[in-house]
Amino acid sequence: MNTFELALPWWEFVWRGIGAYLAALIMMRIVGKRSFGDMSTFDIIVLVLVGGTLRNSILGPDVSFFGGLIAVAAILAADRALAWACTRSPWLNRLVEGHPTVLVHEGDIVPGSLESVSLPMAAFRRALHSAGMEDTHNIRIARLEPNGRITFIRKHS
Repeated sequence: MNTFELALPWWEFVWRGIGAYLAALIMMRIVGKRSFGDMSTFDIIVLVLVGGTLRNSILGPDVSFFGGLIAVAAILAADRALAWACTRSPWLNRLVEGHPTVLVHEGDIVPGSLESVSLPMAAFRRALHSAGMEDTHNIRIARLEPNGRITFIRKHS
């Protein structure tokens, strides 16, 4: 096969790319917020393996130069279209991003909150220390945001 000869029709790369993008988005949304936050070594390994595995779903038997470019262009276009739609629809944005989860309320860790988002206590403590705090006593509220970051709001002194 020629480097510039496509193994499939061009539109097949478009549909495969968009389909793989949407399927990966849905699966990552199901897995939860922590996957999008501070990535551990395990998270990076999963990300690399997912990308490598999706390659076959997107490109199939194609090894041409243009097949991958067409698929990447379709994925980027789908991402821009979804971002555009999310900025105009609060409902869709909540569906795609999710809601924040309250982890600490008035100095106390909300029972079951860390477990519900699969956040180990050690990771929570690292985030706490990164914010310059030793414990939760001076926190009015701490939330795991939809983007995976933890937001701490201190109590007023």
